Amino acid sequence: MSDELHAADRTAEKLAGTEGGFPEQEQTPPGLTSEMNPLPDHGEETWVGRGRLKGLKALVTGGDSGIGRAVAIAFAREGADVAINYLDAEQSDAEDTATWIEKAGVKAALIPGDLSDEATARKVVDDAAEQLGGINILVNNAGAQWARREHGLEDVKTEEMDQIFKVNLYALFWVTQQALKYLAKHDSIINVSSIQAYDPSVALLDYATTKAAINNFTANLAAELGEKGIRVNAVAPGPIWTPLQPATKPGESMPKFGSDTPLGRAGQPSELAGAFVYLASPAEASYVTGTVIGVTGGKPVF
Repeated sequence: MSDELHAADRTAEKLAGTEGGFPEQEQTPPGLTSEMNPLPDHGEETWVGRGRLKGLKALVTGGDSGIGRAVAIAFAREGADVAINYLDAEQSDAEDTATWIEKAGVKAALIPGDLSDEATARKVVDDAAEQLGGINILVNNAGAQWARREHGLEDVKTEEMDQIFKVNLYALFWVTQQALKYLAKHDSIINVSSIQAYDPSVALLDYATTKAAINNFTANLAAELGEKGIRVNAVAPGPIWTPLQPATKPGESMPKFGSDTPLGRAGQPSELAGAFVYLASPAEASYVTGTVIGVTGGKPVF
């Protein structure tokens, strides 16, 4: 049996427990992987690398856990050195991720910092470039949301909105602006959108607004950077089992989390890694820019 089929079998075993939802649970933001039940699958035992990013250098914001960790592991196994950014409170998750990166035989750079501060956001990029010797791939994955609300607009507080807009949008501009000092022809930027940009939930009004804006940012920047040969794309996840869920949503919502998708379950972070690897590959996605790939469990992205 091929490595890919063995990996698919292991993924299927991991996913078997998600079809009935998850136990009720809550965490204090930003949340930690180690406190989740069950633990997510980031591809630790399933991702098989093929050298598609060999010699490249990637910065993944929010790379300590969830989708960011899955991307970091996949990139490393494809041959890229990887820098991950995260909050100080996520140090233990970041160290776990760095271990998996280094096991792939490439360099891991740990760069803590709160991207809601402009000076910090720009310094994170410069530190990543210094430690890795450049940047070829930027993954704007860090994000904030808050969904422990009974209603929509009337329950949105200014301090919550400030945090969500600064992390999801302001930081996107700051980090990307700074990364342009290092990116060149054949390099790429991958933003993280969401199904919320297309099918917004009432409780996530402010978060959904930022994700729709990220789609426009992706299209506009792709048009601007095309002449430089820098590709700009996005991935739109559906409901994915990451620390963001128990850290920002009511605990009683976990048993049904993801059950409203056509596939009837939430996704695992590992199930998004392939989309990021494809978009990051200079060979495989050389003519792909300005697009959004949906990994949503069947919810439409158009």
